[in-house]
Amino acid sequence: METFDYIEIKIPAKPQYVGVVRLTVSGMATRLGFNYDEIEDLKIAVSEAVTNVVHHAYTEAVGEVVIGSALYKNRLEVMVADDGHGFNFEEIKSKIGPYTESESVEVLREGGLGLYLMETLMDEVRVNNDDGVTVFMTKYVTREQVKDNVKRIPTK
Repeated sequence: METFDYIEIKIPAKPQYVGVVRLTVSGMATRLGFNYDEIEDLKIAVSEAVTNVVHHAYTEAVGEVVIGSALYKNRLEVMVADDGHGFNFEEIKSKIGPYTESESVEVLREGGLGLYLMETLMDEVRVNNDDGVTVFMTKYVTREQVKDNVKRIPTK
């Protein structure tokens, strides 16, 4: 069985704590060897998931967001979960995506941009809508392949 370290934090679903999550993800990604661009992608994707919880999951009271992270040798798996209101992922997903030239500027779509960003920036994204919403995201480390794949040139 593949070994990994698991880190879990629980925060109130308030905007001021999104930055805490971003810093935590950045630290874990740095430890795994992600490059700068990949770390930025991770921070955006995870903060979009947490921001969705802050804005949409709880309407009457402040709830909690659980962020669980599994640190593998070659990837980071992040789970963002809440106990708030769910949504129809397939319906939202069908409405998101890049704009085309045929679409009018007057009819810009609202919502779903966070999901689109998560799917674009991460290698895998899954959403579970049972008892709240849980978003599972995976990002693989893409280290320099040259060192491993290129034979050394003998020197004399």
